[in-house]
Amino acid sequence: MKVLITGGAGYIGSTIGLACQDKGWDVVVLDDLSTGRREFTEGTTLYEGDIADHALVARIFAEHPDIEATVHCAAKIVVPESVADPIGYYRNNVSKTIELLDSLRRAGCTRLLFSSSASIYEPEPDLTVNETSALNPQSPYAASKMLCERIMADVAAATDLRTLSLRYFNPVGGDPDLRTGLQNPKPSHALGKLVDAYTYGDVFTITGVDWATRDGSAIRDYIHVWDLAKAHVAALEHFDAVCTPEEPYTVINIGTGTGSTVRELVAAFTEVVGEGNLNVVEGPPRPGDVIGCYTTSGLALEKLGWKAELSIADAIRTALEWAKIRPERLGA
Repeated sequence: MKVLITGGAGYIGSTIGLACQDKGWDVVVLDDLSTGRREFTEGTTLYEGDIADHALVARIFAEHPDIEATVHCAAKIVVPESVADPIGYYRNNVSKTIELLDSLRRAGCTRLLFSSSASIYEPEPDLTVNETSALNPQSPYAASKMLCERIMADVAAATDLRTLSLRYFNPVGGDPDLRTGLQNPKPSHALGKLVDAYTYGDVFTITGVDWATRDGSAIRDYIHVWDLAKAHVAALEHFDAVCTPEEPYTVINIGTGTGSTVRELVAAFTEVVGEGNLNVVEGPPRPGDVIGCYTTSGLALEKLGWKAELSIADAIRTALEWAKIRPERLGA
């Protein structure tokens, strides 16, 4: 199989690419390298450019007519940044995706795997969600994912471009073989900030301690990024069985099935690195922060034969190992 991955030079896209390559598949990457890294595209065919560039996408398919599916990962993803710059997020995540969909339709692409987000959900009272839970995005970033899904559903109903949206939760860790990891030396998510606090002696702030959870901190479904990458591989393998001409648009949650609070993440981190090496303080929520949720759905296992296998401790260990070699690999 040959697949096109938009945003394939980023943290998640490149890890998906590695999982595809490990299956023996060919990977073509389209990335503007605004946040992605060229170093993460080794073994792939890289096209540097914009997903909204119709001529470039047409050239990719002309030069690779055997591409069987597109995995769309390219997006801006920082929630507080989206609150400060909603126009930029809607332009990048929604408007450019519309242009990409048009290009894929013109190229005759019939399979699209979309990296969506569980942040679009309205959590149930027990903070769980499944694929039928109500949608209520609380940030421009989350809303951009929901809008893309609606557009893709409409396009799937009107054309041959079938779409499978994977709504996933909070990716953490790195490739177990340390081929990729977080490219940003100052990441915005909790585990990345914990690694920085531990590595550089920074302070880690628990942002929000008055949420209606068991310990007051926000709850998340932390999924190892390698498990997430393998979920995308499983989705590609089962695509035609899941997305049929009769049901051309499908949604599946990708998560561990277990919710962990930020305090519990800190405790797990401390267990891995030992006591006395972390300075933790409490602070208010950041703009766009939400209480969080986790999936209880078994649809991924039923439809894709996939379930999470790696633990938070595994994610912490690979994140720490990657942090040690990141300066050498990426020069940052």
